[in-house]
Amino acid sequence: MKKLLAFAVALTALSTLAFAEGLEVGSPVGAFYVKDVTGPAAGTKLCYRCRYGDRPVISIFARDVNGSVSSLIHEVDAVVGKNQNQDMKAFVVLLTDEPEAGEEALKKVASEARVANTPLTTFDGQAGPAPYKISKDAEVTVMMWVDGKLKVNEAYKAGELTQEKIASLVGKTSQIVN
Repeated sequence: MKKLLAFAVALTALSTLAFAEGLEVGSPVGAFYVKDVTGPAAGTKLCYRCRYGDRPVISIFARDVNGSVSSLIHEVDAVVGKNQNQDMKAFVVLLTDEPEAGEEALKKVASEARVANTPLTTFDGQAGPAPYKISKDAEVTVMMWVDGKLKVNEAYKAGELTQEKIASLVGKTSQIVN
């Protein structure tokens, strides 16, 4: 029985390690281009990583904008609004092979979640920007950085993003502000 339990623990640890892809905390975050759908530059391609510079930034990479992702966007948008004095920024990146088709979904989320401080964007390709090494198994990946260095990188498979995990992510925003 002990061997079976040890094997199960080892297998669980191995599957967690296999999913723990992506940039390592402390790594520099690079530039990449998105199409702004709901932000101040709606309709244009730009680099929000470049535009936001060394400011504290929350970036949500999602392959779907379901209810839990919409809730995360709403909560992050509220945090950004509360931290305007810290010049905190955020943006959402829908990773899709059909960016035009995703635009309507993003506009709907922005309206329903009353998003005021967070541009919703599209990236052409499910893999996302290559240097970011976003896990192919992740439905949503949240990265937070300041001074161009990654402080938080958390990925969630479909169905794993719960309200408790959203609250935990909101709490981790303290790692990127003074």
